[in-house]
Amino acid sequence: MSTHISIVESNPHLRSLLGWHLQQSGYVVSQSASLQQGRDAFYRHQPTLVIIDSDLPDGDGLELSHWLFQQQKSLILLLSARSNEQDIVRGLKTGADDYLTKPFGMQEFLARVEALVRRMRLSSSVPLSMECKDLKIDLAQRRVQLKGSFIELTPQEFSLLYVLAQAEGNSLSRSELLQRAWPDAIDNPRTVDTHVLSLRKKIEFNPRQPNIIQTVRNIGYRFNPELVEPEANSLDNNLPAIAPPKMTRFSRQI
Repeated sequence: MSTHISIVESNPHLRSLLGWHLQQSGYVVSQSASLQQGRDAFYRHQPTLVIIDSDLPDGDGLELSHWLFQQQKSLILLLSARSNEQDIVRGLKTGADDYLTKPFGMQEFLARVEALVRRMRLSSSVPLSMECKDLKIDLAQRRVQLKGSFIELTPQEFSLLYVLAQAEGNSLSRSELLQRAWPDAIDNPRTVDTHVLSLRKKIEFNPRQPNIIQTVRNIGYRFNPELVEPEANSLDNNLPAIAPPKMTRFSRQI
């Protein structure tokens, strides 16, 4: 499937030139001359990348950049004749992924486009959620649902659960868990035990007989992908109601 790029550029000659080079590079291209046309093109094509001129006849291109950023669907490359540091910072703070000052060389332009598209492809190859029967781990919002109920986890508990689930049933030693799930170097393996105990209290029907996070003797722990807890054991009747945590935006940074 070809990558769609939308160009929102007020200069017709530059717009056509950019479009031609992008098409020659194998991209599908749509072109717009104004802020409103750019919005319409976004709704029609849902482009992977939107290239925006900072000065548009019906508004500031930075306004369009910020609006696109809020849609959370497309990468943004700003083009501008404004080259001082304050303008570049202001442009990037609207949510743009890159900023290219005019005039620029076509090879640099194409290289920046290629880098942005590559970033999108890499990020889209990473699953945004993991589901296994009754358990759903939302990586974008960093929250967990079990049998339809939100479970409030600390950031460290979430990281530990994600690393275990990502191992797809393979056993992980305490040392491996410390390396993969902890942001800082920690040498105390009992730290893992403490967090596993806390995590079990929140997600297991019976923490004393854990079914989701299982202990592997002389090794460490494993995540049970089968989640074989009988449906009759309703978690909702055994845990207090927990309000869903506030949603946070997923960073497109890689």
